[in-house]
Amino acid sequence: MRKILIVFFIGILTSYASNDKYRLMLRNNASTSVVIGWNQISGTNPMVYYGKKDHNTNFKKYSNKKSPDRIVQFRGMNNHFVRLINLKPNTAYYFIIKDSEGVSERFWFKTAPGKKERISIISGGDSRNNRKSRKNANIIVSKLKPNIILFGGDMTSGDTDEQWIQWMDDWQLTIAKDNRMFPLIAARGNHEKENNSIYKLFDVPHEKIYYSIPVGKQYLRIYTLNTEISIPGGQTNWLKNELSANKLDDWKIIQYHKPMRPHVSRKKEGTFQYTNWANLFYNYKVNLVVECDAHTVKTTWPIKPSTKEGNDEGFIRDNKNGTVYVGEGCWGAPIRKNNDIKSWTRDSGMFNQFKWIFVSSESIITRTIKTDNANKVGELSNNARFEIPDNLDIWNPSNGAIVEIKK
Repeated sequence: MRKILIVFFIGILTSYASNDKYRLMLRNNASTSVVIGWNQISGTNPMVYYGKKDHNTNFKKYSNKKSPDRIVQFRGMNNHFVRLINLKPNTAYYFIIKDSEGVSERFWFKTAPGKKERISIISGGDSRNNRKSRKNANIIVSKLKPNIILFGGDMTSGDTDEQWIQWMDDWQLTIAKDNRMFPLIAARGNHEKENNSIYKLFDVPHEKIYYSIPVGKQYLRIYTLNTEISIPGGQTNWLKNELSANKLDDWKIIQYHKPMRPHVSRKKEGTFQYTNWANLFYNYKVNLVVECDAHTVKTTWPIKPSTKEGNDEGFIRDNKNGTVYVGEGCWGAPIRKNNDIKSWTRDSGMFNQFKWIFVSSESIITRTIKTDNANKVGELSNNARFEIPDNLDIWNPSNGAIVEIKK
């Protein structure tokens, strides 16, 4: 009898051991698609079972199933990706992963609204080597329950197998207590030694790591650019064509790693970005740009490129038509002194943080969230994701806690 009980308890302990390191990504419209990714530890023939009704781990009751679209052995993991398309907007979907050894926990996600409704975005980057700070930020993600997470590169410091495995383990802290998951849009940083570190771990739609993700129809488009490859030429031509083809979108947000005008003096100026992108951002009315890399904190007033007298590093303030730039990392990388302030800098600081962004038909509202007190922050309910939870540490500098861009 004792032997039977030991076998039974071992079976319980290993029932979820055939896969781990779960993550969601976006490669198509956020309102109608998602990519489910994981590491397959052992077992064969993994299959995602999913549907709009929650059947817990009873895979036979789910209305849909799909085998992996892509399998990649990379960075010490057996990465599997299932691409779900033709989903209903603003709809909860529940899923499990079944293989020859058993069934995973039941997870769920919710697609973004298809109409021009309010959405929540968390944006940041540079989670390199301070795991405590990185975990704190991840925990707050799970409590704020965003529709989308933008991550601007430098996930690890050395791009090694061990560091990526740790990063993926820490990313599990972004999963809410009820097993709700939130999709990621990933950019490449300079500490990713090759494009493949993003392409093969997050199944992004372009192997050179520049792409755009629409949300809804002509509502919001999120552009991801790559500052670690050639900026003139193919990438900038693509960006110009993409912006031109989507001029009717209400809102445009762009993320990339290295800032055009870093707020840390030791960092090089982004000359190629400025020369090739700054005027495109202004001419095509890009609303918000999220930059990383410098490991400091900044928000700017709306600005436009200018070489006229009175410009500061090639920009002047334009409250009516300018672009707002925010950043610059701080998801766990070493904090640097904000010692390169510009005349058009709105506010600047130095602490662990990410941006919490609300997009609606009327405006984009951005707050900077300090992340060190993660365990004290209250958790929002799934039906109240636009409220402010208890003890959330919102940065309130001299020009106010809210950066608002009106339509």
